[in-house]
Amino acid sequence: MDLGLFTQHSDTRWEIAAHGNMRVPAVIYADEPLIGDMDHKVYEQICNVATLPGIVQSAYAMPDAHWGYGFPIGGVAAFDPEQGGIISGGGVGFDISCGVRTLHTGLRREDILAHQQTLAHELSRAIPAGLGSTGRIHLNHSGMKAMLEGGAQWAVEQGFGVAEDLQRVEEQGCMAGAEPQQVSDKARQRQVDEMGTLGSGNHYLEIQHVTAVYDEDIADVYGVHVGDVMVSIHCGSRGLGHQIGTEFLKEMAMSAAGYGIHLPDRELACAPILSDIGQRYLGAMRAGINCALANRQIITHLTRQAFASVIPKADLHLLYDVSHNTCKVEEHEVEGKKRQLFIHRKGATRAYGPGHPDIPQALRAVGQPVLIGGSMGTGSYILAGTVESEKQAFSSACHGAGRAMSRHQAKRQWRGRELVDELATRGIIIKSPSLRGVAEEAPDAYKDVAAVVDAADKAGLAHKVARLEPLIVIKG
Repeated sequence: MDLGLFTQHSDTRWEIAAHGNMRVPAVIYADEPLIGDMDHKVYEQICNVATLPGIVQSAYAMPDAHWGYGFPIGGVAAFDPEQGGIISGGGVGFDISCGVRTLHTGLRREDILAHQQTLAHELSRAIPAGLGSTGRIHLNHSGMKAMLEGGAQWAVEQGFGVAEDLQRVEEQGCMAGAEPQQVSDKARQRQVDEMGTLGSGNHYLEIQHVTAVYDEDIADVYGVHVGDVMVSIHCGSRGLGHQIGTEFLKEMAMSAAGYGIHLPDRELACAPILSDIGQRYLGAMRAGINCALANRQIITHLTRQAFASVIPKADLHLLYDVSHNTCKVEEHEVEGKKRQLFIHRKGATRAYGPGHPDIPQALRAVGQPVLIGGSMGTGSYILAGTVESEKQAFSSACHGAGRAMSRHQAKRQWRGRELVDELATRGIIIKSPSLRGVAEEAPDAYKDVAAVVDAADKAGLAHKVARLEPLIVIKG
């Protein structure tokens, strides 16, 4: 990207002054190498976001930003309904509430090494993965409605977990305001057999060990120590979320002109928050969030069962669950005044700082865990939200490494079998139904996650706490 397009305010903050139809400036957080390597489409897309009605303060892109559908992946934007603010399906993404949950296991690395192959086999057998994968849970009409209303709370009520889990999930496991009646029959039908499945693409379940701790005080509160074994689950709302996005994006694109909205890019399809379609999308999107929360909860249950059959002394309990693709109503301070805003985070993580009332009591003093996903052979990170992040980008941070090349390019450059064998030599077992999928998700197809995390830390978006590396990867 041409750095001459920006005004540099610090080592990690680059601003684009409002020009043309932009209503507010745009800001990209990254160090110089990261922003220099970003696709120019990130610049175009974040400038387009800044043109949307009712946008507040600035449009933001996180250090892992890359080209996406309408909004860049790693995009954050806040809208005020009282000022004609919009909601955009493209600003949430197709995989509604895709996110990460990380669990403690009570085990040490040496406990896993003695059972690594057996555990990998049991996990891959217990948790369906891959394109169109289906599981053993089948929802009838009433079950589907209850799941869409109840999220992870519904899953726990069905026996997929324990009540304590819910204390460590955003929204306590249930997104308020879900309206199952706004979810089409086609979207429901796609989800009938997909509960408790990982899906494909960059979704995964990883058994990881902690290799470094950067802040001992926060790590102690999180219960994370070098050598500990953790489980991270990355997936979302499967076919149901994708269908909701597909249907509403089409309807929003067709109706935008009627609301007087000029779309610089059809993929930015949106509608006024207070409009009929805006309200219907919110109801459906919130039901999609509940689907994702329930899905990760069920996978947690299946993971516990797999561990129990191989290492009975394992005790899996949740550190935290946080979503990446959402629009939520949050209170933020803008120019000294508290305002209720609709915060779009697409491929970005909420990152509340210490003391925020929405953080679980046990973690509140040090800030919300921010879970940064890796890419099979690379590391993952646990960060903590900061008070400063509120001023930077509405308490938001990056969500992963971010792609450095397309899946098509990666598939041409790597072979799945060779990657699996190479990672095995490094002690990492990969289980996947698709070697093509492994090639598409090659570790080097992503940016340097360490550089992304360092940039987020330096920018004050979130504070680095610990690094984890994989031992077993169940790949979608």
